[in-house]
Amino acid sequence: MNTDTQANDEARLINRLALRLMPLVGLLYLVAYIDRANISFAKLQMLDSLGLSETAYGLGASLFFIGYLLFEVPSNVMLHKYGAPRWIARIMLTWGTVTILLAFTKNTAMFYTLRFLLGASEAGLYPGVIYYLTLWFPARHRVRMLGYFTVGSSLGNMLGAPICGFLLDKGGLFGLQGWQLVFIVTGLPSLLLTGVVLRWLPASPAKARFLADHERTWLAETLDAERSLAQKTSTVHSTPLSVLIERRVLGMAFFYMMLSISVYGVSYWLPTLVKGFGVSNTTNGLLNTLPWLAATIMLAWLPSKLRAGHRTIVAMLCIALLGTVFFLCSVFLPTNTLRFVALCLGAPCMYLLLPCFWTLPPKFLTGARAAAGIAAINSLGNIGGFAAQNLVPWVRQISGSTKAPMLIPAVCLATFALISLVLILRERRRGGREATGGPQRAAL
Repeated sequence: MNTDTQANDEARLINRLALRLMPLVGLLYLVAYIDRANISFAKLQMLDSLGLSETAYGLGASLFFIGYLLFEVPSNVMLHKYGAPRWIARIMLTWGTVTILLAFTKNTAMFYTLRFLLGASEAGLYPGVIYYLTLWFPARHRVRMLGYFTVGSSLGNMLGAPICGFLLDKGGLFGLQGWQLVFIVTGLPSLLLTGVVLRWLPASPAKARFLADHERTWLAETLDAERSLAQKTSTVHSTPLSVLIERRVLGMAFFYMMLSISVYGVSYWLPTLVKGFGVSNTTNGLLNTLPWLAATIMLAWLPSKLRAGHRTIVAMLCIALLGTVFFLCSVFLPTNTLRFVALCLGAPCMYLLLPCFWTLPPKFLTGARAAAGIAAINSLGNIGGFAAQNLVPWVRQISGSTKAPMLIPAVCLATFALISLVLILRERRRGGREATGGPQRAAL
């Protein structure tokens, strides 16, 4: 079989896998992200209903990430042990239930408790799917697949915004306030998808009936070869959980934290920022779709142009620098219209960095260590979500400006760009040593 025929067969197989797997996992993340973002719209009425201050509400919203942090790694280890279909179905059932219970919050303590439980319930979904994709797609195709997966989060923000805005204006229906309707309506889809996951999500290529024997063989051989290469660059540890103290994992977690602060800071504060334009809740929701629509379009296009490797890290540097400029413009440009346009351009930058970033950990993590390591990076990095939802109201309070919190993603993306530059320079030095026959070091 010649090279062109092999390439065509590979492309057909990967495209078929993408068509079979990505719509469902993307839908799961879309629903999850709506359930994360609903808190930013419910806030517009919940503050007065529960008598909370901006700072107290930010603390309650951010407790999601504490539950997430504590249960993320154990959850991903369980996913590796029991398989993706059963464990992801469990995640969806519990997080949908807790989301609906938030509609019946009576006081501050109950709000704080349910937000913590929501994080604990959802823990493991995002890193679990990232790990799951490493079981199906060779590294050279993962940037594109992770791009498709990340579309779920941008679509979640895009679709969730008008839905939540509309529901806020429908208060009184069934005797419920608008913010209560937000939690009930956005919690139901995850419950409905539980059975879909159990029936339609295959656990692995070995158990996928839609694959021919030669396709399973090719996938197994290709992925085993990549894992063997990754193991050569990885320090041997006795248990999967020992990855939690590995220097590269902690470094990747800090790297991801910069991105997490940016994403959650913007998605949490944007409805409040747009409300300052003097628009209705429904119009607010519609305007909030625009930044995430731009992100969705870019995610559907750019990742397919990249390959995992040096080119991806260069793209990360360029995108992070652009994002820094756009978020600075969103603070310092003279009119609301220009600042909002800058936000619409900055949002895609954050989301384009996600699929690029998640190609890096599988270069040195495999097997159960990959499940634990990816979960550790995600959970530690998501401390940024906790920080963002407390930093944003704090910056608003000390500055007296609703625009000033957008300096937070600008600073974080500038730090992200600096780390990307360090990785590029390290990769080039490593390439130079290999070319001259000098001692080699593991990538990253």
